[in-house]
Amino acid sequence: MSMDFIEALNELERDKGISKDILFEAIEAALISSYKRNFNTAQNVRVDMNRHTGAIKVYARKLVVEEVLDPRTEISLPAAREINPNYHLDDITEIEVTPRDFGRIAAQTAKQVVTQRIREAERGLIYNAFVEKEEDIVTGIVQRQDLRNIYVDLGKIEAHLPLNELMPNEKFKHGDRIKAYITKVENTTKGPQILLSRTHPGLLKRLFELEVPEIFDGVVEIRSVAREAGFRSKIAVFSRNSEVDPVGSCVGPKGTRVQTIVNELRGEKIDIVRYSESVEEYVANALSPSKVLEVQVFEAEKMARVIVPDYQLSLAIGIKGQNARLAAKLTGWKIDIKSETQAEEEFGREKTDLGELPQDSISVD
Repeated sequence: MSMDFIEALNELERDKGISKDILFEAIEAALISSYKRNFNTAQNVRVDMNRHTGAIKVYARKLVVEEVLDPRTEISLPAAREINPNYHLDDITEIEVTPRDFGRIAAQTAKQVVTQRIREAERGLIYNAFVEKEEDIVTGIVQRQDLRNIYVDLGKIEAHLPLNELMPNEKFKHGDRIKAYITKVENTTKGPQILLSRTHPGLLKRLFELEVPEIFDGVVEIRSVAREAGFRSKIAVFSRNSEVDPVGSCVGPKGTRVQTIVNELRGEKIDIVRYSESVEEYVANALSPSKVLEVQVFEAEKMARVIVPDYQLSLAIGIKGQNARLAAKLTGWKIDIKSETQAEEEFGREKTDLGELPQDSISVD
């Protein structure tokens, strides 16, 4: 080895973050295997690589014994004391056995080891960088597509976006910029694998966190998200400051904040509702944009019966039950929706003029 090789290791340590000591240890371990393979020996050997000059020496390690049974691994006490008079029985001697042409083998082996360690280190750095971004949003460039995935260039690595993680009617072509949510980062034998999604509820949550300063600062908190990607979503928000309106903060001046998110999600409808510790109020808010007359809570079944004006029944249930389904996901409560007439017929509830329950929510198309 030469000083140029040592300088190359120093440069790798600076540029790639790979410890030079780790490289030396890996090279020495590989050289032991190369020595035994190329010189067909079963000797117990140690390879020493000078950290400053790159000089390599091979030492045969032998046990000092009274009677030598295997000369490849043992040495007699008299023979050991010819090397060093201080040796005793059961000591380990080291005798230099560096072959004359070992330099060529060493150079080839060292190159292979360094190349492999660089590859492993780069994979490790990429994995560490992206595992910290799990459950976060990244922006990349679409490279290609097959029958199962869209492949997205994230700069240092290509991520997989499964086609079933795209929103309905969503299409991308080569060169398109795309925002996606990292659902999983795995360290496989082929290197890090990153899985993306455009349908995960976490994508909506992170978009609001990035777009709304009050959420980023921790003043407004997202308590729950329910999403049917590409169609409709509901998000429940809560303010830690009584003077800050959580719904208004998410909507933004003239609706600019929420509209930016709607545009990113290709027109997905978003209902922003105020979270409440009161189940009755929370369920009423969650059924936005429908108006609610009364909410009856059944704690044991964790079910809420909701009574709405007759003309609001279809709106409360939504197309194919979507509004009621999302409200149930958002609140974690089963919701049974009845019109005022149905409630009167089934439960003997009399129609009243109490008006609708106050609701704090907004729907954005």
